[in-house]
Amino acid sequence: MAPFFKFGYFGVETGYVIALLVGISFGFWLERAGFGESRKLALQFYFEDMTVLKVMFTAIVTAMIGLMYFTLFGWIDISQVYVNPTYLGAQVVGGLIFGIGFAVGGYCPGTSVVGAVLGRIDALVFLGGALFGMFVFGELFPLLEGLYNSGYMGAAKITDWLKAPTGLIGFLVIIAAIAMFLGAEWAENKFGKEPAK
Repeated sequence: MAPFFKFGYFGVETGYVIALLVGISFGFWLERAGFGESRKLALQFYFEDMTVLKVMFTAIVTAMIGLMYFTLFGWIDISQVYVNPTYLGAQVVGGLIFGIGFAVGGYCPGTSVVGAVLGRIDALVFLGGALFGMFVFGELFPLLEGLYNSGYMGAAKITDWLKAPTGLIGFLVIIAAIAMFLGAEWAENKFGKEPAK
């Protein structure tokens, strides 16, 4: 039964090796999807190329369905899967800063690393800016600690918040993903330079 690390099937060193291999694989597939190029990423904000939205929703739905079925079949103990705690105030502010940076720079942190590995100057500048931002945040942390901890909700899950069954939430997420895919196709056909194939 998974998660394997939590149940002691391998140690910390093996965990680091697995994390490295998963990270390299993730970067490889990001590059294959064209996410190492800021222009392709930025086109989503003009509704011309919605690949990012499609890939992200595909990943979300795939992971969600996988976790649901693995839990149902007893292959994973979902109570042992780490869920990042929610700090609503901090995450709203952070999300806005992240979104503005993504729209202006054309990269998110992960794709900037992919672009930097490919030798793209704009990605290197973006990555340097991200590292500088982390340094500034670390230095100013005593002033920002209140914001950082604001809106703490623990390991919040939408199923708990809505008091709804996991299956119903999963179904609604799939419906939302289908709607987003259809909307993305419509946007690409309307705003794209060439009709989506």
